[in-house]
Amino acid sequence: MNTADLEATPPVLQIEHPSPGVRLIRLHRPEVLNALNLTLRHALAQAFLDADADDSVRAVVLAGSPRAFCAGADLTEYRDATPGGIAARGMGRLWDAIAQCRKPVIAAVRGHALGGGCELALHADLIVAAESARLGQPEVLIGLMPGGGATQRLTRAIGKYQAMRLLLTGAPIGGLEALALGLVSECLPDAEVEPRALALATQFATGPQAALRAIKEAVLHAHQAPLQQGLEFERKAFALLFDHPDKTEGIGARLEKRPARFG
Repeated sequence: MNTADLEATPPVLQIEHPSPGVRLIRLHRPEVLNALNLTLRHALAQAFLDADADDSVRAVVLAGSPRAFCAGADLTEYRDATPGGIAARGMGRLWDAIAQCRKPVIAAVRGHALGGGCELALHADLIVAAESARLGQPEVLIGLMPGGGATQRLTRAIGKYQAMRLLLTGAPIGGLEALALGLVSECLPDAEVEPRALALATQFATGPQAALRAIKEAVLHAHQAPLQQGLEFERKAFALLFDHPDKTEGIGARLEKRPARFG
């Protein structure tokens, strides 16, 4: 790709600074409802590494668009993937760049937050969801399982039985139900979601930084000791599913807009 091609390529992220100490990271692939391809995943990881290293950044808001926070993985990159190819992508490193950010992270979720999009929101410290939000883990419907932490993070957030319901059925839930389950921090009318997330970020940016960082570290420590083992198990199981014909059929059916015919 030459320089002209690079300049013509639209950015997959938009970085904004709405107030002192606050960085807004906005997913920007509107043509595919902010689906996560490798380019976007690498950009997100770098954006969070940069925010974590920048002392002027004290809080991060992660947002999408009115129609979609993030519709999940870009299936065009999964259709012909193999277990070895998936493992070689080093997705754990890309997710960890977000999970290990020391600054408070607030996800502003409007519209679709499905599959990898829901997992992305689960990496935040607070989730401010819209009443229109649709959150869920539909991977099972295409013959796969979550690979970005949902079997571990979702279970810790809402408990075994509700997590099993969402993971095994693949059915999405709305913002109000997500609030009732404890999956999100707040549920508001759509127009109020980003202003509320930014207000929280501003509060954190002007608050006691040492105390805020210590609180986040302590809360995450309560989950992370067993969490890492669970994440490693999930990543291996996820990669192995790329050698199963159900994956090929499920993704093919979704991309071709037809019912899946699993064996």
